[in-house]
Amino acid sequence: MNIKTSPKSSLLTESEMALFVDYYQLTMGQADFKNQNNSIITANYYVRRIPQGEYLIAAGLEQVIHYILNLSFTDDTLNWLAKRGELHKDYLESLKDFQFDGSIYAVLEGTPVFRNEPIINVTGRSRDVQLFETYLLCVMNFQTLIATKASRIVHAAKEKPVFDFGARRAHGRDAGILAARASFIGGASGTSLVLAGRYFDIPYVGTMAHKFVMERPTEVDAFRDYANIFPHNTTLLIDTYDTLQGARNACIVAHEMAARGTQLKAVRLDSGDLLTLSKEVRNIFDASGLDYVQIIASHDLDEFEIDKLLKEGAPIDGFGVGTRLATGANFDSRTGEGGPSALGGVYKLVERDGIPVGKQTLDEPAKATIPGRKQVYRQTDADGNYCKDYIMLWDEPISAGEPLLISIVKDGELVYNFPNLTDIQERTRTELAKLDESHKDLTDAKPYPVEMHSGLKTK
Repeated sequence: MNIKTSPKSSLLTESEMALFVDYYQLTMGQADFKNQNNSIITANYYVRRIPQGEYLIAAGLEQVIHYILNLSFTDDTLNWLAKRGELHKDYLESLKDFQFDGSIYAVLEGTPVFRNEPIINVTGRSRDVQLFETYLLCVMNFQTLIATKASRIVHAAKEKPVFDFGARRAHGRDAGILAARASFIGGASGTSLVLAGRYFDIPYVGTMAHKFVMERPTEVDAFRDYANIFPHNTTLLIDTYDTLQGARNACIVAHEMAARGTQLKAVRLDSGDLLTLSKEVRNIFDASGLDYVQIIASHDLDEFEIDKLLKEGAPIDGFGVGTRLATGANFDSRTGEGGPSALGGVYKLVERDGIPVGKQTLDEPAKATIPGRKQVYRQTDADGNYCKDYIMLWDEPISAGEPLLISIVKDGELVYNFPNLTDIQERTRTELAKLDESHKDLTDAKPYPVEMHSGLKTK
């Protein structure tokens, strides 16, 4: 007999957040509990290698802090774990009243950071701190990757607006909304994802799909229907059949709108040779006295394609970027070269009971860790631009530079007031403006100078 079951959403709820761990975090926790390991440790989050370019934009801290401060093990969760048999009742009971009482220092979201620089320091009981690894890495690696990709795309767009169109190609539902958040931090002007507008107050935008055009008797009918319903925010998709004829049809509707006292805002190109088509479409509108109508382009765009289009004089006024933004594509669309779309940030033990510790990894020295809780000091030149970073032991004095890691949580209490997303985006813009252009070049970026204090050594 087949028993029917209801479909599951598989969407993470706050009551299930405690299980967003790799199993070894629980098995090690039980071993520590049984052995009465109450060591106070510090774990660093940092990135060894940057997939593209020479900088990263830190993003995701707010979600990490929410997780850490709201993590709790419900009776249902503990009962489910107990039924699996390997985790003992006394250890599971110890998780019942879990509450993080340690401290967290972190680089603020929207801050440019570089390889091997500590981005987050988490200090607390060993078996507590290790529970955060999987969630912290998942959120920080993804949002930092996407915020960085967005900043590269926005930089290539030369102040022309960039919109996130990537939810449908993101690697999952959480990825879709967090990509919209991170893209906005990186400088995107808005998103197509309505939920991101509700949840994060990000401006959401939209035009029409080819379906809307195909359902009408003619393309002009479709354009008229849409313009009549959205007279003050009309953007027409003109490549359903023939892009240039679509532009001429859009001109007909634009003149009809003008006669009613409204204006066609823009048209969107979503296929074909964007360089040639954008120039021809621009000529069609200009010849019709419609020079105010903007051209928005989408269709497999990234920073390299946008850079090429603008350098070759494409009269494009804005860009919708989807797949290669929401997935953080580590891919050079000009050469076809690239690697996995992922950021390999790590979360490593660096201090135990005040004593620096690290791993040697003799079989792969690049994976060795640098012992000690660390702070980053950023120095500026006479013009206020960033010129050098110093990675120092936490309590090591330095005569110049501003510390990047600030107190977020102290003794389990939140001591930092998270800003709204628009303020974080502005921070990104301001911070990147202080970074020399040579460090932001798309293909030949110059490494930013980061000096490791002599007291920091792998052992």
